[in-house]
Amino acid sequence: MTLSRRTLLATTAAVAAGTTATAGTAQAAPEGHGGRRLRTGFERLADDGYAPLDGQRVGVVTNPTGITRDASHIVDVMHADDRVDLVAVFGPEHGFRGTAQAGGSEGRYDDPATGLPVYDTYLKSGQPLADVFTASGVDTVVFDIQDVGARFYTYIWTLFDCMEAARLAGRRFVVLDRPNPVTGRAALGPVLHEEFATFVGRQPIAQAHGMTVAELARLFNGEFLASPVPLETVTMTGWKRSEFYDTSGLPWVPPSPNMPTPKTALVYSGTCLFEGTNLSEGRGTTRPFELLGAEGVDGRWAAAANGLDLPGVRFREAYFAPTFSKFQGKTVGGVQLHVHDRAAFDPVRTGIALLVTARRSWDGFAWRPDNWIDKLTGSTQVRTMIDAGADTDEVVGAWQRELAAFHRVRRQYLLYK
Repeated sequence: MTLSRRTLLATTAAVAAGTTATAGTAQAAPEGHGGRRLRTGFERLADDGYAPLDGQRVGVVTNPTGITRDASHIVDVMHADDRVDLVAVFGPEHGFRGTAQAGGSEGRYDDPATGLPVYDTYLKSGQPLADVFTASGVDTVVFDIQDVGARFYTYIWTLFDCMEAARLAGRRFVVLDRPNPVTGRAALGPVLHEEFATFVGRQPIAQAHGMTVAELARLFNGEFLASPVPLETVTMTGWKRSEFYDTSGLPWVPPSPNMPTPKTALVYSGTCLFEGTNLSEGRGTTRPFELLGAEGVDGRWAAAANGLDLPGVRFREAYFAPTFSKFQGKTVGGVQLHVHDRAAFDPVRTGIALLVTARRSWDGFAWRPDNWIDKLTGSTQVRTMIDAGADTDEVVGAWQRELAAFHRVRRQYLLYK
């Protein structure tokens, strides 16, 4: 039997409806380090009786990651609670229930589990998106999506676009915070130049921003929106900037089809740069962004990368056959990243080192013809320096002044120690 997207949505939603529960208070939750228990923004909102939403017609921007500690979806929980007047859901790339692949969405439909109208936000911004909010009849837009910490992961720009649209539509905006799964210790990598703004980078922030979505919302409101939107952030308790996702006690739901585990998120802000090359970034394998390769690549690449003695990571000569995307059905050679010390690992520096060594060890290396690498890195600098023969230290050194300036701005909007 062939399942259509609609059938899959109905099946998924029916399962979700059958497991609806109250938000994370019905069972004891595991504690984090030092006896602390992390509580997400949604947990705190629910425990407070949804007070910030009192008297408001509410719409939620979310996807499958918007779950409680017991893995119930927040839309199902809120819909079942008389204290919330939930009237709409807004789905981003991949969709509210997550049935669409990269570059796709679910469109406009009524959610089978709740009957709520689901509106598509993907590739909408400005007044067209404001018109969607107006048509939905909401007073307050709530955002709750798990980010992965990289500038080119599109959900943070869904956040930005929805904030701008809410401002244009005269709506309130509430952000429910979740952990940055790769820590919030520092920002890393080049800062976007405004002339390279796209949906994989709307504003000049670092490639690995080191912020939570609530912190980013404060930054967007204070620095980048034409004028501020009425914004409220519901912060977490029990989270420290140095902590990785597995200390949270929260279940991991893949935020997108090619982000299966927190380990993927750990490397993503560096190895996603291979989307801008003719090498596979591991899509179509069980280890996207951890496996990289192309036809004709051999063990010289892994040897060259290991020769740099990069902190926290080793590289294994690897062979794989992607089931879709680049080199579909073909066996390719390359490397697999093995992070053995994640506290010392620098994903962006590692990504640059892999680009440099790939270009030097394989004569078939090429950038994508549309120079997509410039959109990912935020300028022409990385591409032109590598083409000119620069080594890893030279490329990384070139963005340090801009990164330091971003750190100074970023510091004003941080919410956690």
